[in-house]
Amino acid sequence: MKTRKIVFITGATSGIGKACAEKFASNNYDVIITGRRNERLDELAANLKEKYKIDVLCLSFDVRDLMQVEKAISSLDEKWKDIDILINNAGLSAGLNPIDKGIISDWEQMIDTNVKGLLYVSKQIMPVMTARLSGHIINIGSIAGKETYENGNVYCASKHAVDSLTKGMRIDLLKYNIKVTAIHPGAVETEFSLVRFKGDKQAADNVYKGYKPLTGADVAEVAYYVTTLPDHVNINDLIVTPTAQANTVHTFKKI
Repeated sequence: MKTRKIVFITGATSGIGKACAEKFASNNYDVIITGRRNERLDELAANLKEKYKIDVLCLSFDVRDLMQVEKAISSLDEKWKDIDILINNAGLSAGLNPIDKGIISDWEQMIDTNVKGLLYVSKQIMPVMTARLSGHIINIGSIAGKETYENGNVYCASKHAVDSLTKGMRIDLLKYNIKVTAIHPGAVETEFSLVRFKGDKQAADNVYKGYKPLTGADVAEVAYYVTTLPDHVNINDLIVTPTAQANTVHTFKKI
């Protein structure tokens, strides 16, 4: 018999996912952290266990690979299978090219991670929630899923898909009493821009100059908050940005 609720977090090796692991662990959740970088998972797990005296399980797999997803999640024993909250956080942007100069491997990486990865993981975990008639799925989208900006093309399309899939989940899972929430952050200073610019640290740093962006911890606070509401209350959709950012194209930067 489990003594604490369990949260399952994808993309927990950095940024928002790592911050969510910290936030939920600090509030007495047992945590399943997933990602591709074993050493980061192990380091985070050791830290959370020592700091918060909770249980942590590391699952190393690539959300883009259906067989890896199925194998990892099907390996869960009875204690860990009873997942209360799923946070679909794994996602990325690759490149910032106009669509006519787009790189197909970038397109595939974004669609496979942001859309198919979310579906693959959710497919494995939803049956636990539907059988229990309770659960909460939080999909981390983006304001790029609400507006399309220049050179955002495929990334924006993938995050629009997350927005639409979240709505579809909410409708289809309604009869099972499952809460479904989308959180759409604006600019968050994580490894996001470093990945987008393929390791160009100067280009990545320039994205956040002249204003105070969100941190992963800011988004984690929001993710935790939506899980604390009464059983009959669900937050469907949230957009959260830095105060200096109005939308995808208007950010006030002090020079």
